[in-house]
Amino acid sequence: MRQIKRVAATVISCFFGVAVLASTMQASAEGVGTEQGLSGAIVLINDFCARIANGELFATDPLLLVQGDEARASVNSDANLGNDETPSDSDAVTGPATQIESAIQDGKHINLNLNYSRLGIANKVSNYLNVRKKPSKKARIVGKMVKNSGCHIYKVKKGWAKIVSGKVTGYVKTEFLTMDEEAEAIVPEVGRDCVEIMTDSLNVRALPSTSAPIYSVCDAGEEFEIKKEDVDQAFLEKIIKKENISKAAIERAGGMDNLLAHMNEFICIMVDDDYAFVSKEYVREQFSLKRATKVKYDPQTGESSGNYGIVSYAMQFLGNPYVWGGTSLTHGCDCSGFVMQIWAHFGKGLPHSSAAQASCTTSVSNPRPGDLFFYGSGGVSHVAMYIGGGQVIHASNHRDGIKISNAYYRHPLKIGRP
Repeated sequence: MRQIKRVAATVISCFFGVAVLASTMQASAEGVGTEQGLSGAIVLINDFCARIANGELFATDPLLLVQGDEARASVNSDANLGNDETPSDSDAVTGPATQIESAIQDGKHINLNLNYSRLGIANKVSNYLNVRKKPSKKARIVGKMVKNSGCHIYKVKKGWAKIVSGKVTGYVKTEFLTMDEEAEAIVPEVGRDCVEIMTDSLNVRALPSTSAPIYSVCDAGEEFEIKKEDVDQAFLEKIIKKENISKAAIERAGGMDNLLAHMNEFICIMVDDDYAFVSKEYVREQFSLKRATKVKYDPQTGESSGNYGIVSYAMQFLGNPYVWGGTSLTHGCDCSGFVMQIWAHFGKGLPHSSAAQASCTTSVSNPRPGDLFFYGSGGVSHVAMYIGGGQVIHASNHRDGIKISNAYYRHPLKIGRP
């Protein structure tokens, strides 16, 4: 689904952390990806809009208020940018409802009469905004919103906003948020067209065919930016040339005629800085904002034993830019440049190449903070650093910069210890 900017400005906040009604397929016994159909219902944005227009859903429904009572239960958090200040006194604010009567999407006229709750965007930060357990600069950090992440705002009081973004609920400083109509106005600039994986262990292909080599295997819930929704012959030929895909690989994918016959069934996505293809049948297309990421360790509790010191150091650079070939943690680096510089700070020299780093690290099966996860298709082409709690931090691509991901957002080829 492309170009739904106006709809997104209204609908998007209702989707932050929404409990999507979907049943996902179990991974096969061998642990490889599948491309089987989903059972159960998937709430697509088109369906959502239609149900709004028909009066079947309202913004006050528990589903739209982010998992109903469970999400509204006592969840405290605070916000931080690295420069929290004592909250200033201000009255609680209840934002005015916004009505969008109609929008144009791909030539279709979608009627909306939606009173939705408050949208916030963390764009008044240089890199990231801390989400805290309570409205205090001393409270535990439970999540981080990189710049331009969106959130649903429950309430505002004394300079703190209680928010939910993705799977993170907590408190952020309002001075770092753009809210309400001003936030809606910038959605087209800071949002992106993306797909969300809707089935467990989905095969992501190197070419648009179920016979093509498997680029990686990605889990349900992972989100990837769309490079091109409607793949055509010119684009496909460009990708084949750019990625230097061999004739033998094309033949293994069923040949060029087979690719051309099925290319409209696939979407080209960006996986880190690489191109890959997913079947339209098993993903949900949406225009969305970035969401907060849970933080599964707390540097403020003194948990710095072992390698957590390296994690605290690496987290300082969250949200900073990606630059291919770069080695600057502040002005831009690529994936191997990032981990190279992080480990150099702790006296360990690593080469500036993910493949070379994989070669000079010792394979381990039980990762600990600081270990490196290596990814790729056929060979290593991307590296990330483990930060504990099943998460990695890495310089992903030009769009996302340095970000936190599930360590198994794609299948690792190796886990190495420097």
